[in-house]
Amino acid sequence: MMSVQEYIAAHRTRFMDEWASLIRIPSVSCQPEHKADMLRCAEQWKKLLLASGCQKAEIMPSKGNPFVYGEYRVDRQMPNAQCTNDVPTVLVYAHYDVMPVEPLEQWKSDPWEPEVREGRLYARGADDDKGQAMIQAKAFEYLVKEGLMNCNVKFIFEGEEEIGSPSLEDFIEEHKELLQCDIILVSDTSMIGKQTPSITTGLRGLAYWQIEVDGPNRDLHSGHFGGAVKNPINALCEMMAQIVDNRGRITIPGFYDDVLPIAKAERDMIAQIPFSEQEYKAAIDVDALFGEEGYSTLERNSCRPSFDICGIWGGYTGEGSKTVLPSKAFAKVSCRLVANQDHEKISRAFAEYIRQLAPAGVRVKVTPMHGGRGYVCPIDIPEYKAAEKGFEIAFGKRPLAARRGGSIPIISDFERVLGVKTILMGFGLEQNAIHSPNESMDLEVWEKGIIAVTEFYKSIAEKQ
Repeated sequence: MMSVQEYIAAHRTRFMDEWASLIRIPSVSCQPEHKADMLRCAEQWKKLLLASGCQKAEIMPSKGNPFVYGEYRVDRQMPNAQCTNDVPTVLVYAHYDVMPVEPLEQWKSDPWEPEVREGRLYARGADDDKGQAMIQAKAFEYLVKEGLMNCNVKFIFEGEEEIGSPSLEDFIEEHKELLQCDIILVSDTSMIGKQTPSITTGLRGLAYWQIEVDGPNRDLHSGHFGGAVKNPINALCEMMAQIVDNRGRITIPGFYDDVLPIAKAERDMIAQIPFSEQEYKAAIDVDALFGEEGYSTLERNSCRPSFDICGIWGGYTGEGSKTVLPSKAFAKVSCRLVANQDHEKISRAFAEYIRQLAPAGVRVKVTPMHGGRGYVCPIDIPEYKAAEKGFEIAFGKRPLAARRGGSIPIISDFERVLGVKTILMGFGLEQNAIHSPNESMDLEVWEKGIIAVTEFYKSIAEKQ
């Protein structure tokens, strides 16, 4: 019988080829021209899940992009198991859609053709989430092929996570019996660092809107009308500048009503995380940081809410000059929310507040786009302890428990509908640059991830 390390070494070339077969499919969910690629990627995942040991895998339709479902049941292999309840059932969630690659000119290699440089694989989806999903698939494969799997395993992969998972909640409701499990396992988060493994114990929620500001019925000559007509871009900027005050506090009425304070014990734990503000600033090339007064940088970007303008446009932006007073202005904005905040409540409060801030001479339309609640995982449940043991074996040290600033809104949907917790065994690193040009995955961490997930399965099976 091979150890997991021996199995990885023996099959490394095939693993990389299979990973590449997914990356080469440009499964960009937010761009309609890639609709056919979404189905191609789902079909490839079905093929790979079957090859990895699933007893069945199928592509399941939804109101949007299809889901991929795979299943492996131990009771089919163990005559002494009378039913699936005799062993734990793990539901593995991942997504096969990716972000757009633009700006293409900033990539050092073709984003759809994986390239290995200095111990890293570079491509769109190398980490988020094709690389991390492959960690799950290959740990599962090892255990099945070597006859070591003692859990029932279900896989559910979606193709809309990067656009807010609009089809997932309905899908879970419709198929909740099929998806019943004891724990959900997700690899779509990050660690504090390569030498500082960590398990994500909390995620922020999200609310996202598009704002449209309408002024005159057409673009106007700025010489003839400037100073006499309210400029929609000026109005939009004035409104946006009022959302966050000079203390870093969000000014939406009632915004903090449901925000829970950070417990002293958690603040003490956060303070133990290795962190250098100087290195943090240098890594992103800024000379100063800004955020809510009274909180550290790590608290601000994980345990406290935030507001950001994600995009703003209007008027003339081409080459040269055009002296125009535009008729419209637009912005896309988001709030990262924390546990206990209701994204729908915040969405309504934001829309009302923006309309109040609108000056005379313009009309404002606020369109909610997507959102989701935050999530917190307890660290005393057996499944968390199993994940902790897996990281410790793979990385040689006990992982820290850490909240992260990103959002996976569907995690709270899983808990609400299925009534089970999610363990977030993520293996990304900050330098992996997910959503950005030159996304990558550290290959050493990727292999250690397979080991950690393997040990997770062994540990939860032992606890039954």
